[in-house]
This record gives sequence, C-alpha cells and structure tokens, in this order.
Amino acid sequence: MGIEKDIHQSRFTSARQKAMINILYSYGWVMEKIKEALAKEDITHQQFNILRILRGSFPKPLSTLQIRERMLDKMSDTSRIVDRLVVKGLVKKSTCSKDKRLVDVIIADKGMKILKKIDAESDHVNEIMNNISEEDAEHLSSLLDKLRFPGGDYDCLQGGAPVV
Repeated sequence: MGIEKDIHQSRFTSARQKAMINILYSYGWVMEKIKEALAKEDITHQQFNILRILRGSFPKPLSTLQIRERMLDKMSDTSRIVDRLVVKGLVKKSTCSKDKRLVDVIIADKGMKILKKIDAESDHVNEIMNNISEEDAEHLSSLLDKLRFPGGDYDCLQGGAPVV
C-alpha cells in the first residue's frame, strides 16, 4: 500500500527518507495530471504558470525577472517561455518605459480567454486533490511550509506565491 507499492520498495532508512521519496514521487504524479489537463489547450505547465502570474498582476505588466521570481519552477528559461507565449498570441512584450534594458510583459486577451476556459472546463486542482479533505489539504500545506521554513518564519509567505 502507498509509496512502497508504487516504487516496489518495502524498506527505507527512515520515515524522513520515505517522506522525501513520497514527496518527489507525488510531485511527478501531480505534474503528469496537470500536463494532461493543459495539453488540451496546447500549453505547458511553465506557460500556464506564467499566464497565471500575469493574470494576477493585470493590468500591471511585469518584467521577465519579476516573472521568474514568482515562478514555481525557478530553473525555467523565462525569456524563452515568454517568447513562445508571444508567438501564440497569449502575451504581449514591450520595452519598459522606465528602463530600456527591461522588457514588460502583459497577458493578452487570448491568454485571459485560455485561462478562463481552463478554469471553467477543468477544475484540475480539485480533480487531483479530491482524495483529501480541505482540513487534510491545510495540514499538508502547513507541513510543507514547515519543511521549507524550519524556523517557523512564515512571514515571507505573505507575498502570496502563485498556485497551480
């Protein structure tokens, strides 16, 4: 039952090792479910993340650096992903009026429509998370925050990280 069955491993060096492996395995499982939902709209999870970030800042444009800071996947090549979104007509780029070295990015109407369609057609978060209660989800979220912020300094979370 559980992670032991999924990865065909019955022994772990500790409960912490088992939990870490379970987090990594579950991440892969969740990402596959998200990719399936987004494939219908021909966008990747990184593109989806950028669209959601830009929708959250709308009508204020963001630089690619600001987008990268808010992304869930910090290793993403933000500029390349933004360029692909421009080609698809989902975002618009322009030179920043305050600093000509920066590029402002804003979500286009077509990008907003795709997000509305995804929101309406597939509540993928509930689909993925429907096996746990709201209370369990709050507890899980709290445990994951505790993992990343061992000193209990959750003040840095007040900025509101984007949710996928």
